[in-house]
Amino acid sequence: MKEDAIMKRILWFLAAVGLALLAVSALRADDKSANEKAADAAAQKWLALVDGGNYGESWKEAASAFRKAVTAEQWSAALSASRGSYGKLLSRTLKSAEYRTSLPGAPDGEYVVLQYDSSFEHKKSAVETVTPMKDGGAWRVSGYFIK
Repeated sequence: MKEDAIMKRILWFLAAVGLALLAVSALRADDKSANEKAADAAAQKWLALVDGGNYGESWKEAASAFRKAVTAEQWSAALSASRGSYGKLLSRTLKSAEYRTSLPGAPDGEYVVLQYDSSFEHKKSAVETVTPMKDGGAWRVSGYFIK
């Protein structure tokens, strides 16, 4: 009988540990989802500046690491060259969001890599990759690429 009681206690303990691990995993998933949503909201606000041709303002609103890597003039010239020929934005749909704590060539931190399926007047199908990072407690765009 003692062995049965010990086995029951062990099984109850393992079940409790399993439930605790599931709860922690669910909390982490909620945190990840909240970060992805917040980063997407910040990216959408930033993209509205780019879509409106407010390239200088988009530079000011970008992450500090972004502003250290490229001047406002360089950024405006690069966007004029890449986005200028595409014309007006017709649609943009979030394709994927991936929370990361490290990216190649970037310092460790909190990042979300967002990809959007986008369509423009003169470019019917494009993929925009926007990478917001946690910068001073707020999500700010640290990278943008369109293909």
